Order: sequence, then C-alpha cells, then structure tokens
Amino acid sequence: MTGRSGDGFLRCSDGHVRWGVFGAAGVLFVLRADGLAPLVMLQKRSPWAHEGGTWSCAGGAIDEGESPYQAALREAAEEVGTIPVEHRLLGEYVFAPADDWRYTTVVLEVDEMFGASVNFETDAVAWVPIDEVERRPLHAGFAAAWPHLRSIIIGGARR
Repeated sequence: MTGRSGDGFLRCSDGHVRWGVFGAAGVLFVLRADGLAPLVMLQKRSPWAHEGGTWSCAGGAIDEGESPYQAALREAAEEVGTIPVEHRLLGEYVFAPADDWRYTTVVLEVDEMFGASVNFETDAVAWVPIDEVERRPLHAGFAAAWPHLRSIIIGGARR
C-alpha cells in the first residue's frame, strides 16, 4: 500500500519547479504487428494538462512508497483505461535533472491495441508507427526522451 499522494509541485535542487513530490513516471506501450513498424500508444494531453494539446505517454506523479513501475501503470490505467494483463517490460529511461527528482518512462510491449480517453487529462489516444512519432506536436519532456525510448523499442525487437 502506498502512502500519501505525490500530486503537487516540487522546487527541485536545480531550481526548477516540477510536478510530482516524489518524482513522476509514465509508460510507453509498444505493439508489434508482423511485417510492420512497431506502433506506440500516444496520449494527447487535454487543455487542462501541462503543455495541453501535445502528445506524450500516459503518466504522472509517483505516490509515497510506490515504485516508478507501479506509478506508471496506475497513472496509465487512470488516463487511458485498463492495461492488458499480458505485457512485457522492454526497458526504462530515467530523466534525472536534479538530485531530488526524476521521471522514469517504462516501456512495455503489449499484444493488443487498447486505450481511450477515460479522464479529463486525455483528449485522445492514438497508436502511431515509431517513424511518425516526431511528426506530431510532442510534449517537450517526451520529445527529449524519444530518442532513448526509440532505442529501447528497436533493441527489444522479438528475435
């Protein structure tokens, strides 16, 4: 069981203010179809969210006592719906710009498409070929992480 909510802003050791008192985490879902480029689930952020109107992965604040993996799955379920039971961890990318804050993106492979706008934070959900991700207006943090996340996807190809 987790402790108190991590929702809230933190002035980090580098002077920037970031969301997530205990850090934040998100999950990038990957689907591979035979003979096609891998698809990733992108979430269009609602106007109410930070950098609304941009595309990113589902995610948010880590609650006290949660691991980044647990937080990423919880946040994704809250924002895009029930996650398929069958999923495989391909890797993680950690952005740690300060001593006291980090954002962990968990990369999970699934066997089926899923997802919808299930709360006010999500305007839309789309499965996008990896070569088309950069054609969308991306959330700045996700855009910076994308080259690392793409490498995890390419490196995690089924053999």
